[in-house]
Amino acid sequence: MRGLPARRIASSVLCATVLIGIAGPSAVAADNDSARKHVHAASSVPVPGADGLLAQVKGLGDVGSVLTPVTDLLNQVLKADNGQLSADQAQKLVDTVNEAVAKITAAAPAAPAVPAAPAVPAAPAVPAAPAVPAVPALPATPALPATPALPATPALPALPKSGDDSKGKKAPADLAGDALASLQKAVASLLTAVTSGDVGGVVPAVTGVVTGLVNVVAATLLGGGLPAPSLAGLPALPALPSTSSLPAVPAAPALPAVPAVPGV
Repeated sequence: MRGLPARRIASSVLCATVLIGIAGPSAVAADNDSARKHVHAASSVPVPGADGLLAQVKGLGDVGSVLTPVTDLLNQVLKADNGQLSADQAQKLVDTVNEAVAKITAAAPAAPAVPAAPAVPAAPAVPAAPAVPAVPALPATPALPATPALPATPALPALPKSGDDSKGKKAPADLAGDALASLQKAVASLLTAVTSGDVGGVVPAVTGVVTGLVNVVAATLLGGGLPAPSLAGLPALPALPSTSSLPAVPAAPALPAVPAVPGV
């Protein structure tokens, strides 16, 4: 009878060992899967200020997407015989430039619609004014002496516009759009020059395209919210002229005293 409890205890220990051996790997796998989920969730959090930096990176990428097809076009023109290309070859190069510009302009956000102004409520009716009593006639006023004419005030020179004057300035998106439109016009003029047989018109057309490309780069760098360049040796922007050197406005002379009018 004493051997029976020992067998029961041994059987219980064996069953527990088997259960631990089956459940152990499953529990470890579940813990590893949960840990991987936590790591993935933590890695998907963007860095602070990522939206602004992504916009700057996109602006630089847009410049690169235009630079390559335009420079390819210019290289083909400048290396061609007398700067002339076949109509098909020139049109293919120009189409590549226009496609690059179209991708940039299509990705640009549309300007927000201006909400309509609310209707102005009707003004209430104004009550009729009471009749004004007749004013008695005043005695005739003697003529006053003529007032001497004041000397003419010299005109001040026009002040230069300060940097904080927002009137007339365009948004960065407008500057970039204008630069891209000007570049497309210059490319169209170059297409005409390189297929017309007129060698004299090639250099001005190429110069116009180069200028238009520089304008696109400048509009992106100066109007796209990019950080200021920090390269040593770059020339500083010119300072605005001082207003302290402007001439002072002369004081107007005092007017003579008007004599009192008798009986008034």
